[in-house]
Amino acid sequence: MSLHTATPDLFDSQRAQPDLPLGQPLPATEKQMSYARILSSKTGVALPRGIERDRTALSAWIEAHKAAPPAGRFANYPSSKQVAFAERIARLKRDTVPPECFRDKTLMSRWIDSNKPR
Repeated sequence: MSLHTATPDLFDSQRAQPDLPLGQPLPATEKQMSYARILSSKTGVALPRGIERDRTALSAWIEAHKAAPPAGRFANYPSSKQVAFAERIARLKRDTVPPECFRDKTLMSRWIDSNKPR
């Protein structure tokens, strides 16, 4: 005896459970709205009406309109704030930041995480 013959309509797509109704979307956070307003003023693109009522829709709008990450020769270098913070930690520990950290932001981040005062 096989299961297929005993329950021929087990995998029938016509009898499948319909999609469950979703609740109301979550409203956008104040930080999201603030960032979206800044983007809107910089790009000159108006925010869609009622976007503040749907966090997911606002997030998608922000993603579509934010500036592209920097590209080019110096894109992987650490930021000036990262370097300043690392140097401050090094002074406190009476140590130096390894030179390779100044050429890779990921290495700099790891060095900061492993050396920052607790």
